Amino acid sequence: MKFTGIVKRIDELGRVVIPIELRNKLNIKEKDQVEIFVSSSSIVIKKYEPTCVFCGSSKNLTSYKEKLICKNCIDSIIKNNK
Repeated sequence: MKFTGIVKRIDELGRVVIPIELRNKLNIKEKDQVEIFVSSSSIVIKKYEPTCVFCGSSKNLTSYKEKLICKNCIDSIIKNNK
């Protein structure tokens, strides 16, 4: 991880503001969803971008049993099951 030099205080409701410079750099807009991960003693916030459970692609996604699968993986599964 790279230290940005930015230190923020958590407010009384447990919120922290992500500075506009970081939101712009990571293309995070108002109302975008973010994912929160815990890694040992760190909290990592990442812009949520739905991806295929098999290959990680974010294009041409279809939901199947609450999982996202891209068209290429669907085609590959169909081809391999013939």
